[in-house]
Amino acid sequence: MRLEEEIKQKKFQNEYQKAAVNLIYTGNWVYSLVNTILKPYNLSPEQFNVLRILRGRYPEPASVLLLNERMLDKMSNVSRIVEKLRQKGLLLREECLTDRRQVDITITPEGMELLKQIDSQTNIAEEAVKRITDAEAATLNQILDKLRG
Repeated sequence: MRLEEEIKQKKFQNEYQKAAVNLIYTGNWVYSLVNTILKPYNLSPEQFNVLRILRGRYPEPASVLLLNERMLDKMSNVSRIVEKLRQKGLLLREECLTDRRQVDITITPEGMELLKQIDSQTNIAEEAVKRITDAEAATLNQILDKLRG
């Protein structure tokens, strides 16, 4: 469905304005889809992002600073997210042996198992994007990278 129909707007000032609104709208659409997938697991997309970063680094720990740098949503409160995941038993937060001002954060076996369960479900979000061809996806990625400079 066209953006104009989705948001009930007849026209835009120009194609650039439409593209900007379309990016926001589509980003929110994908976020909502992922949020729906994660809801039964009692995880937010930001918590899921932290767990995936930790899985990618495993067995090496991560710092709050590293997690913050790698988050998809740069406005996330990583310390709060880490604490919630620690309370759920999905990660460990320990004092760094080499720098007492830093904490080492690692994913637990429970966190790894939860990600394994979710992995099959997140393919649903990827399938939604597969409405475009591989070539279109590559072009879209190039355009989005170019927009961010």
